[in-house]
Amino acid sequence: MEAAAVKSEGLVIPLIDFSHFLNGNPEQRRETAKAILHGFQTAGFIYLKGLPITSEYRQNVFKTSAKYFRLPTETKMSHCWLTPEANRGYSAPGREKTTTLTDINDVKKLRDAAPDLKESLEIGREGEPDHPNHWPDEEGELVGFKETMLDFHNKCKDLHMEVMRAIAVGLGIDEAWFDCYTDVGDNTLRLLHYPEVKKDVFTINPGQVRAGAHSDYGSITLLFQDSRGGLQVRSPTGVFVDATPIEDTCVVNAGDLLARWSNDNIKSTIHRVVEPPSGDTDVYPARYSIAYFCNPNYKSFIEAIPGTYAAETERKYEGINSGQYLVQRLAATY
Repeated sequence: MEAAAVKSEGLVIPLIDFSHFLNGNPEQRRETAKAILHGFQTAGFIYLKGLPITSEYRQNVFKTSAKYFRLPTETKMSHCWLTPEANRGYSAPGREKTTTLTDINDVKKLRDAAPDLKESLEIGREGEPDHPNHWPDEEGELVGFKETMLDFHNKCKDLHMEVMRAIAVGLGIDEAWFDCYTDVGDNTLRLLHYPEVKKDVFTINPGQVRAGAHSDYGSITLLFQDSRGGLQVRSPTGVFVDATPIEDTCVVNAGDLLARWSNDNIKSTIHRVVEPPSGDTDVYPARYSIAYFCNPNYKSFIEAIPGTYAAETERKYEGINSGQYLVQRLAATY
């Protein structure tokens, strides 16, 4: 068994070698799947190493992402995020407020008091006529941007399907059970930039964070982060614990829809991004991360997974349409 990536305040987030599921013998695949499911059941988070996406490839995606955020503000605003139905485009600092609140007015008050210190670009599945992606002009250092991001979107889609297959094996259902829910790729690639910020911003306003405490909405999230730090996960004691970056890993967390889908057999855990561990400088450097938000196909009808309840009376939730659920959740944060 791998050592824990995080172990504090009753929170244990395992570090799991995913290559043992992808390429191992039947026993290795079963044991790895059980470890993944157990991590989602107890912490809601896991770290994966042994990924099918190489470190060199990921580094190139990060470099390409940073080039986008160096564009002039007016250029990025021409790619602006418009609707939760599309969920594509640029979101300027302060536009979104990640929170556990659901009332639009409450979210606005919180946003006005302590806006999230981040900007992002959302990229969805290419080829939807009603919801096109907002691509920058490919000039200068942005030549190849679209190809890079679409290729990464596809690689993450494949990784999403493999993680869901591991969950299926862990649950003791057919390995391919989730395939018909994940094959379309209705997922969102989010490029994130947390600009450099003076330390005193966080002392002047104690409620200030880079991204507010929240849970994710979909099935799972694949998070690739740089070495800056700042991600924290809420422990069973209510204390937020550092999820320190580990080189060549992907942090994976379960979302609200997967928790519902699993009849709460799997946890969706609150997390946030705060100021990084303190250094000797008066300015925190920029932080970059890339999140791939995975969802069931938008047309899918989601109800309790077989084996997560013994009798009909034990089903906690009514069935819902995946796309409608996600749009409703997104609408409250912008």
